Amino acid sequence: MNGTPMTARRDIALDLVDLDRYPIDDLDHGPGADFLSDCQHSMDQNGWCNLDGFIRPDALTRLNGEAHDLLPKAEILHVKRNIYQGAIDPSLPKDDPRRMEFTHIANQLADDQIPGETALKQLYRSDILTEFVRRVQRKAQLYRCADEFQALNIVALHPDSWHAWHYDTTECTVTLLLQAAESGGEFTFLPNSRTDETEDHAAVDRLLAGDMSEAQTFSRGAGTFTLFRGGYSLHGVTKVEGNHPRISAILTYDEEPGRVIDDDINIRIYGKRVENILARRRAEANA
Repeated sequence: MNGTPMTARRDIALDLVDLDRYPIDDLDHGPGADFLSDCQHSMDQNGWCNLDGFIRPDALTRLNGEAHDLLPKAEILHVKRNIYQGAIDPSLPKDDPRRMEFTHIANQLADDQIPGETALKQLYRSDILTEFVRRVQRKAQLYRCADEFQALNIVALHPDSWHAWHYDTTECTVTLLLQAAESGGEFTFLPNSRTDETEDHAAVDRLLAGDMSEAQTFSRGAGTFTLFRGGYSLHGVTKVEGNHPRISAILTYDEEPGRVIDDDINIRIYGKRVENILARRRAEANA
């Protein structure tokens, strides 16, 4: 080493987030502490925290531009799964709504398809942002997801498509809306519909049967940052209408460091490309 001190890289969240409205860089004093308390209260009371205009307009243009540049390379995925993202449980009665499989069609980029130099990937890797999510979710520790496919995703839902009902594979999921639908495309969920020990099967069954009375639905503008407990709240996106896609980034966090998602779940979500990657690795390991 030459003894020259290294210059710390500036955290990109400081350049992308509207810190005047959302002071995530100082959560222990004054306005930042009040803001954090409001976010935690919203999570406690509603099961979600919705921050409109979280990303500054000029930064949103940059992030949305990156998504539009990358999405032509994305596969069109036909994702078919039950609400738990796994195979059907054959022990359930045949008429049990939880045996239902739901299909949605989306252009979707997995984490390994999003270059590290993009501002979107750098935002996901922001320590300031991760710490903010941790504190809003009241976690003792929180890590960015270690799974090479699920950590950060970009999802485009085109007109007449939707996102099927599901639970996330981890509890702490964050969505950043990069481009809103002209109409429709509303985030809809059943707050805290399950815990680690149990599930409100009656409420889930009613929702799957089409009863939306207990679901919460709200429209969001581009640049909105939404925190919710995706592993514990059944959720989806209503049908997109209009002439352009709804584009969002999905940022995934985990209380356990280094945890990856089961291969069968990743294949079910990401399809043949990921299936081929995993098969090739198994073949190379066995050679």
